[in-house]
Amino acid sequence: MVQGTTSDAGKSVLVAGLCRVLMRKGVSVAPFKSQNMALNSAVTKDGGEIGRAQALQAFACGVEPSVHMNPILLKPNTDMKAQIIVQGKALPTEATLGNISYKNYTMPYVLDSFAQLNQKFDCVVIEGAGSPAEINLRENDIANMGFAEEADVPVIIVADIDRGGVFAHLYGTLALLSQSEQDRVIGFVINRFRGDIELLNPGLDWLEQKTGKPVIGVLPYLHGLELDAEDAVDSQQTKNDKTKLTVCVPVLPRMSNHTDFDMFKHHPEIDFQFRYQGQSLTGADLIILPGSKSVRADLAFLQQQGWHKDIEKHLRYGGKLIGICGGYQMLGKTIADPDGIEGPAGVADGLGYLELTTELKPHKSLTQVTGTLSLVTGKVASIIGYEIHAGETLVDLQQPISINTDSHDKKYDGALSDDGMIFGTYCHGIFDSPQAFEHILEWAGGSDLQQINSREQQQIKSLDRLADSIEQDLNLALLWPELFS
Repeated sequence: MVQGTTSDAGKSVLVAGLCRVLMRKGVSVAPFKSQNMALNSAVTKDGGEIGRAQALQAFACGVEPSVHMNPILLKPNTDMKAQIIVQGKALPTEATLGNISYKNYTMPYVLDSFAQLNQKFDCVVIEGAGSPAEINLRENDIANMGFAEEADVPVIIVADIDRGGVFAHLYGTLALLSQSEQDRVIGFVINRFRGDIELLNPGLDWLEQKTGKPVIGVLPYLHGLELDAEDAVDSQQTKNDKTKLTVCVPVLPRMSNHTDFDMFKHHPEIDFQFRYQGQSLTGADLIILPGSKSVRADLAFLQQQGWHKDIEKHLRYGGKLIGICGGYQMLGKTIADPDGIEGPAGVADGLGYLELTTELKPHKSLTQVTGTLSLVTGKVASIIGYEIHAGETLVDLQQPISINTDSHDKKYDGALSDDGMIFGTYCHGIFDSPQAFEHILEWAGGSDLQQINSREQQQIKSLDRLADSIEQDLNLALLWPELFS
């Protein structure tokens, strides 16, 4: 089990890399994270929902993602409330745990999923959540030492040296654990180091002498890894001298699945920018409204920022506009939530650009999607993606996506405005395949942009680069002596 001194210490990436190392050794391996809190999620083949990081880790293993790889997923609706997803399915809005504690309710599902993976795979690499030293959360902990003790697994602790204070993080985290928890920690990993390793060695020696635990290794800062983020938005901007197209996405409080935009971020001729509170949306060729876990609240935030006026000006000057999932719903006439699924029950006016209305329903649509897209006259592109939404949308416009189904019934998605300037879809991941990406870029005015690898190819390259570094820089014989001694 990989635990971390903080959130974003590198747990998800280290687990993905370890999984990749084992897969390349011919080991049957799977990832596991008992509880994840994230708005970036993925859909499994059987229609379940898990954290995006676990889907990436499954990809690193060369196996299909399963709901058992992330049995508990928390998706925040507000700062105080979150939707609880158990083994891939959301609990009803009105569901309560009654007198049973959260841990007593969720731990049986967690242990059941872990047992199922153990039966199917030779090895399971487990990711913790946040930090095991969060004292206020220990009573209901199912994600760190609470799980490690229950499942009786060894633990390594990773810390991010780029944050500063790495020795205090590691020493302090260990010191705050109980004796039995300390005993199951078998070593430390330091992540994102840059510089001369000789300068770090005195600190490593001190840490080992002070704790009695080995430093398994120090991983370098690997620039340009193109891997799905678990949750945090990467605020790094990509502007360069070769820019031919400018794309911006407003960052909403409950923005979901911002990994949709990774293909834009990694294109050398696209200036991709997340725009934050207080910034305008002006100066872009293409604006994309992202998915949202609380659509009406995020729409209100968008309007409070004055971004609706920026969008109006953008369209008036000939810019293109895309809405993905929640962003698609915002482009319509109304968004109704009669059952209070995402907040207080009620109806909100949308931006009014597309002839469609949306009503949120208790049942969530969770589907992997293949099909074709046609935004450019006379041209069709193949698409892949997935749907995660609670809304049912009635459309009175051309629907540019034709979805493949097992039956003979035709199924369509999305909407294209009569003037061809605005496009909306429920399909996440629509930009990930090169053919669909190039088709959308041509529609947006970037027909002369160079071709780039698919998202899948980018991730394979990054995972193998990460695995190479792990094999070189970590003493893996401390973890799996039978494989690496």
